Amino acid sequence: MANDSRDASQRGPQPESVHGDRFVERMFSGFGHVHELPPRRTHPPVPHSFSPLHQSKAGPGAIYRLQTCTGSNQVQADSPATQVMTDLSRTPAVTTTSYATVDEAQRAMQTHGVRALFVVDEQSTVLGIITATDLLGERPIQVAQQRGIRHDEVSVREVMTPANRLEAMELEQVLNARVGDIVASLRLAGRQHALVIESAARDSTLATRMVRGIFSLTQIARQLGLPPQPGQDVARTFAEIEAAIGA
Repeated sequence: MANDSRDASQRGPQPESVHGDRFVERMFSGFGHVHELPPRRTHPPVPHSFSPLHQSKAGPGAIYRLQTCTGSNQVQADSPATQVMTDLSRTPAVTTTSYATVDEAQRAMQTHGVRALFVVDEQSTVLGIITATDLLGERPIQVAQQRGIRHDEVSVREVMTPANRLEAMELEQVLNARVGDIVASLRLAGRQHALVIESAARDSTLATRMVRGIFSLTQIARQLGLPPQPGQDVARTFAEIEAAIGA
């Protein structure tokens, strides 16, 4: 026991065990509070109705090369007609109202980069279509002169093509048609646009037809790789398209 006392006195005063505990605590604490480890990040569970696809990594010597763009919008005469149809279930329709002015309609076309607008009412019922040709042709000038008003006072309803005069194609037929068939249909009707419709609802007094899409002669020409025709020469556009598809 004496030896133990002597050894202890030579070693000097020893920290109490509680001091050691406090030292450890200070190492893992800040401002007197013990930090908790952040929770482990987990990924949300995959729904049982979905199946993850197999994924792989490039092994030694393997490389990735980018696909060269081949112009996915380019079509041929025998391409499916749906490739040149504006599908309104995927592309929102650009619309205007019947009481808008022709200048307002033209600005809407320029803003959205289109050449035709659906004319609709508050219930989204299609009242007609107005095209760039309608706006830039003689009709607005004639209406202004007949009514004794300025050109910018002419309304859309005075120059649009009413819905009951629009050419329409059944979606079921379009799904089995080719681009050349659509061009031939537009040529026969003498129009630049045609609606694509499908049944929406029927009752004993009224058959409601849903406008599913629209064909545009200008869009078909663009997707065939033809340059735009100056002055909106419809006859020349038809001639260029028919030459391109060999009609």
